[in-house]
Amino acid sequence: MRYLVTGGAGFVGSHVVLALLDTGHEVVVIDNLSTGHRAAVPSAARLHVVDLLDIQAVSAVLSQGRWDGVLHFAALSLVGDSMRDPFLYLRQNYITGLNLVQSCVEHGIKRFVFSSTAALFGGPERPDPIPETALIKPGSPYGESKFMIERVLHWADAIHGLRSACLRYFNAAGADPAGRAGEDHRPETHLIPLTIDAALGRRPALKLFGTDYPTTDGACVRDYVHVADLADAHIRALAQIDQRSVTYNLGNGRGYSNLEVIQSVERVSGRKVPWEAAPRREGDPALLVADSTTLREETGWAPRFGNLDQIVETALAWRERHPDGYDD
Repeated sequence: MRYLVTGGAGFVGSHVVLALLDTGHEVVVIDNLSTGHRAAVPSAARLHVVDLLDIQAVSAVLSQGRWDGVLHFAALSLVGDSMRDPFLYLRQNYITGLNLVQSCVEHGIKRFVFSSTAALFGGPERPDPIPETALIKPGSPYGESKFMIERVLHWADAIHGLRSACLRYFNAAGADPAGRAGEDHRPETHLIPLTIDAALGRRPALKLFGTDYPTTDGACVRDYVHVADLADAHIRALAQIDQRSVTYNLGNGRGYSNLEVIQSVERVSGRKVPWEAAPRREGDPALLVADSTTLREETGWAPRFGNLDQIVETALAWRERHPDGYDD
């Protein structure tokens, strides 16, 4: 089949592109390369350097032949930045998503997979683990912008028959087990690569934001899902939306604290991780763990890399082979 992937030069998008290619599909990528990397797009995929704010340019790409589906990853994605500049996040993520969905409807595309987020669940009354039926109460403009696109997709289905899968990720991590892709954010904000860089002496001591949470060791707890497992879930979701739209929470279903991440990196690397305590960050909940029961039961999905050490191993291998990321 033939798929369009927006944000296919980014961390998650590039791994999904690999998964689609590995299963024999043709892939075309749209990315403005503002945060993605040209080198992250496999040579077997065609890249259009297009900004989704330009609806005419998006429509021009979609007019180029038959499409069996669109997978949408392109977005501003830093929670902290969205708290500092809320209107930028609300405007850009909403308009780019709306432009893409509108173009899909205009070109008769019937399947759409959306990269949503666990940031939809921001209230203190969240259950543990969090099912899809939990109260939607975004704790940041970033989370709000993602929910706005979920609602756009709801109406695109109800009125135009565009079936969609909204996959609400928890914490994507790791790297392609074959070493073809990895994590390279500029700047890096994710805990596992930051911890690895601290262990390798590539950055100063790691700052641990909050050590007084109501958790077992006082540190935040997060559900880490390997990016290859996440990509597999997208392939399975595409099959589900042949008949109906679906929404899935996507995580391993087990939480690891920030301190447990440090311990894992130390075990896997054989190095000490220098770190220091820092104040809590605004908007950081103590606990975020997914209930992925619906995804597992409806698609047969199960993580192949469910252990934190396995996730860290692939991330460390990528970083050691590519110390300067895609600049290598």
